[in-house]
Amino acid sequence: MSGTVKKVTDVAFKVGKNIDWDGMAKLLVSDEARREFSNLRRAFDEVNSQLQTKFSQEPEPIDWDYYRKGIGPRLVDMYKEHYESIEVPKFVDTVTPQYKAKFDSLLIELKEAEEKSLKESERLEKEIADVQELKKKLSTMTADEYFEKHPELRKKFDDEIRNDNWGY
Repeated sequence: MSGTVKKVTDVAFKVGKNIDWDGMAKLLVSDEARREFSNLRRAFDEVNSQLQTKFSQEPEPIDWDYYRKGIGPRLVDMYKEHYESIEVPKFVDTVTPQYKAKFDSLLIELKEAEEKSLKESERLEKEIADVQELKKKLSTMTADEYFEKHPELRKKFDDEIRNDNWGY
């Protein structure tokens, strides 16, 4: 097997093992997202499987003697000479360096968005808990208890009363 193909299959195999598919699947909310994620995982597994099987094996050697007996040595020797003169060019990756910087900046943006999302999620969870607590106490809560939690409303109402603004 050529060194380049071996490296590609090894990298693909290692990357496949490092992906936390189950962890990512837990973050999905909608059924459509789960379907798309499932399709992505299936496609990744298929490509990885092909890399591990089809491209990781050495090609079977040609039995030149077998063909010499059936076709004739002169023609087979000519094919053998041309076959052995074929030089497969080495793969030189010129694309990855172009996109590496973009990918790294996207990762940074992703981390920032994740942090922002987690903070917003915490804030919303706290707000939900406050609203649920307020909902439970609302039927028995006095105005003074409510104004303790919302002093800005007490000030607003006091100002309206002081200025003789009764809302009509």
